[in-house]
Amino acid sequence: MIIELKVPTPGESITEVELGKWLVADGDLVEKDQEIAEIESDKATLTLSATESGKITILVPEGEKVSVGVIACTIDASVSSLKPNLSTSKNEISEDTAKPIAVADEHPKQAQAKSIISEVKVTPIARKIMEENQLSMEDVLSGLHRISKSDIEAVLALPKQNDNSLTSTSSVSALYAEPVLAKAFSRKEKREKMTSLRRKLSERLVSVKNETAMLTTFNEVDMSRVMEMRTKLQNKFVEKYGLKLGFMSIFSKAVAEAMQFNPAINSQLNGDEIISPEFVDIGIAVQTPKGLMVPIIRNTESKTIAEIELELKALADKARTKKISVEELTGGTFTITNGGTFGSLLSTPIINPPQSAILGMHNIVERPVAVNGQVVIRPMMYVALSYDHRIIDGKDSVGFLVKVKELIENPERLLTGGRNPEEVLLGL
Repeated sequence: MIIELKVPTPGESITEVELGKWLVADGDLVEKDQEIAEIESDKATLTLSATESGKITILVPEGEKVSVGVIACTIDASVSSLKPNLSTSKNEISEDTAKPIAVADEHPKQAQAKSIISEVKVTPIARKIMEENQLSMEDVLSGLHRISKSDIEAVLALPKQNDNSLTSTSSVSALYAEPVLAKAFSRKEKREKMTSLRRKLSERLVSVKNETAMLTTFNEVDMSRVMEMRTKLQNKFVEKYGLKLGFMSIFSKAVAEAMQFNPAINSQLNGDEIISPEFVDIGIAVQTPKGLMVPIIRNTESKTIAEIELELKALADKARTKKISVEELTGGTFTITNGGTFGSLLSTPIINPPQSAILGMHNIVERPVAVNGQVVIRPMMYVALSYDHRIIDGKDSVGFLVKVKELIENPERLLTGGRNPEEVLLGL
């Protein structure tokens, strides 16, 4: 039986996609639900999975643009699957196979392979990861299902000490040893075609630069209170919700509250009209192997920090595993990006159109600051707000950033709508 697999649609408005990459080769045997290809669009990347087990015949080459619904490949389900039939009747087992294999009968090459594995050098970081996941050296090496051309060339480049040098312990140890500082000179270049997502992102960034009056204002935030709260209650948060509390969810909630005092930051320009939504849909910039994606957390103003954190993790996981839908990437009234996770001290973020503003978070660094006339060391973060000056005035942009700073430095105000708790208590 021949099964036809058609190019899926990433969203209602998308009629053409690009077949980015085949994860299997033409003629391979695939299993049901196995991911076999990556489909690229200008908004998202999704995977194509096999609906049945069998032999695959590829009809659309990599990098070709095709219409949604075109047959990308066929699967011959009559061909047996990859997994062999392990069930064997008792009558089929011969006397020789029924005998237990003695340890002394182990093949000399098998013994030599075990000796080689025991001598393979492992970096401290790799060993730590192996210990955390309870992996042995045999598990790691058995997980390497394919030996690449570069692996073979690396072995051939090793000095030959004797006829068995390619399987000697010293050769394998040298192959997996720590990298040395000295490297051979190379003039090679690597070229790869831009994905649809990367091309669309490039176009949008250039259009923002050319079509908006973008300006950036900066401030700095004392992260002491938030970090103390996070350290004090992290274990309880993990026990209740099953994940760690991050700074992004706290900043998202602070932004949503600050919007109530400065609604212009949440506005958008549409022709000669200014649209000001009463809801706050925050896009969180997430770096993925395919480029930057911005999943949307809708109605952030009505959600708790825990709800934001849970939704953020789910959306980020979907984006990185190419499971996210176009609807989850579409819309948004404001964006937050955190370059601090990569070590950025200060930057000027670019607006994500049609939005009018974006907040940039940065690295937390201990710096000397003046507090009540005394110089103290505090964990400080620079924050940057880029905005479209055509519809957002300097007063609104600065006031918004000051309010975000105030809420992060006094997190209890997130419970009182951004107001001073004492004033709320006294009804002032």
